[in-house]
Amino acid sequence: MRTRAVDRPRLLGFTGALIAVLAAWNGLVVTRLPGSAVVANVPATVVVLAAARATGLGWDEVGLGRRRLPSGLRLGGVCAGLVVAGYAAALAVPGVRPLLADARIAHLDGGQLAYATLVRVPLGTVLWEEVAFRGVLLAALSRLVPRPTAVAASAAVFGIWHIRPTLSGLAANDLADGAAATTAAVLLACLGTAAAGVGFSWLRLRSGSLLAPALLHLATNSTGTLAAAAATRLG
Repeated sequence: MRTRAVDRPRLLGFTGALIAVLAAWNGLVVTRLPGSAVVANVPATVVVLAAARATGLGWDEVGLGRRRLPSGLRLGGVCAGLVVAGYAAALAVPGVRPLLADARIAHLDGGQLAYATLVRVPLGTVLWEEVAFRGVLLAALSRLVPRPTAVAASAAVFGIWHIRPTLSGLAANDLADGAAATTAAVLLACLGTAAAGVGFSWLRLRSGSLLAPALLHLATNSTGTLAAAAATRLG
């Protein structure tokens, strides 16, 4: 399929700005909001998509072409189903349940849990992250560097993106004692999320649609939230 012509200096500037924004977003923007990340991340998704289109990136390049939706649904649906089955199996084993618990989830009531799984995760996390990382950033980088390099670079930024959430999780669950342990835990978590970014990118490229990684991402985060709540209640 033919792609739209893109002015390279303009694309370089856009890509550099996007990387800088994403690297700083969780630490400098989301933490300053009084409410949910949905407030910032939904409008940001619209802005980034509009900027990508203005730069010359096409809908197919960012994974939002309609022709590839069935492929994304099939591949993403299979992956999501495997994740849900994995969480169900883990909850069925009493010795494994404590590993699923999360102090940030334990206090949520039914309404708050529904909001987290049906609104905050889909709109505040999955929509924004998939459009930003596997959609726009991956497409922009792929115009500038070889595809493997583009995947690696977008995954690296995705790892950096998770520094603040990792620190929050470590503090809430009292999982690291001291600066050295905290640094090691953050490094491992960022490496893990970078690896996940590579996997999400593979799904995006394999299916041709953002729907594939989005469904897996949604299943992982929303089902993970429900599993954490269930693990706390089941003991």
